[in-house]
Amino acid sequence: MRRAAILGYGAVPVGSYQRAPAGAEVLEHELATEVVLQAAQMAGLSKEDIDGVVVAHPGDHTRQGYFHTFLTAHLGIRARATVIQVLGNGMTGGHAFDIALQQVTSGQADCVLSVGVHFETGIPTAQHLDYSIRLTGDVDFQSVFGAVPIAWYAMDAQRYLHEYRVPRATLASIAVKNRSHAVANPLAQFRTPITLDEVLNARPIVEPLGLLEVPGRADGAVALLIVSEDMARASGRPYVLVLGRGFEHEGLHQISDQPGDTLSYASLQGASTRALTDAGVSLEDIGTFQVYAPCTIVEALGTEALGLFERGRGAAAAAAGDTRFDARYPVNTCGGCLSRGHPPEVTPLYDVVEAVTQLHGRASGRQVLRREFAMTISELGKYNAALVHILEGKA
Repeated sequence: MRRAAILGYGAVPVGSYQRAPAGAEVLEHELATEVVLQAAQMAGLSKEDIDGVVVAHPGDHTRQGYFHTFLTAHLGIRARATVIQVLGNGMTGGHAFDIALQQVTSGQADCVLSVGVHFETGIPTAQHLDYSIRLTGDVDFQSVFGAVPIAWYAMDAQRYLHEYRVPRATLASIAVKNRSHAVANPLAQFRTPITLDEVLNARPIVEPLGLLEVPGRADGAVALLIVSEDMARASGRPYVLVLGRGFEHEGLHQISDQPGDTLSYASLQGASTRALTDAGVSLEDIGTFQVYAPCTIVEALGTEALGLFERGRGAAAAAAGDTRFDARYPVNTCGGCLSRGHPPEVTPLYDVVEAVTQLHGRASGRQVLRREFAMTISELGKYNAALVHILEGKA
């Protein structure tokens, strides 16, 4: 098995492209084309160099069906390896990245385009809620009670605050930290600084989480050009090598019907251990962690599952500044789902862009101190599954 590298990327700022002023509207394939051209320019490649296309499912809100072949045709790519569209809940973008890597490492392709675009801001709230409920649990049992993902995380937050006697403000501080990172990220949806008081006094969403501790609806698009290590080296351009990969699914669909430890992300523990072993590095070697975390509580539990902090200490560590970009364990230097923004199907691809940006030393205003290795994480369900990649920067 040979190794794969990220040679080029393109991304638009996370925002609300469906609600643009009259005359400035943009369609999904137009936004996707924009980021593909950005990635190709960075990599110094053309459409003739691309052997395959892996598209992250654009979500059920997109009207165009068979989006992968539609986009490939629009781009004028004559693929020789594969053209495929993938879906994996919140892990969708992670799968699009992962499958592109597998195409290259297996030798089936030398260059694969991994691209995703997701629009959801133009959908009426009631329609979006109905769709979310039908994704949650068993439609014949759990979904009829109206639980949505934010409600799961709110229950986790309540349990966390009670179990570990964590002050409410300590958990809320994660939102402040993420916003401070987003201020310096030109791709972020929300870049205005916020205070702890603003987080605590924000409109309640699901107790105990308020407006600034849950993700806003968002649109976005990302493209990555994945090539063989030999091709990347021959280009003479900076690239990022993918060193390791780990995955684990615990055999549950969203909410478990069996009693368990709701504050333990066992799948992340397993997947991260496998990725580190595959890469031949340790947790202490990683200079930045991009953690898929739709809410403040998820980031706290995720850092604990990784082993960065003891159980019950993740929120306190963030409040103490231990997860800032200039600290020992920089977490979500992009601003995370809360401030960088969270267009779900492409969020994992945005996290890869942030990791590459950090490893290349291009993250002005939020640049981490150690830029040799990075970890990216995507998940599905309530961390029922985790997909972890270890990246290494190459000049």
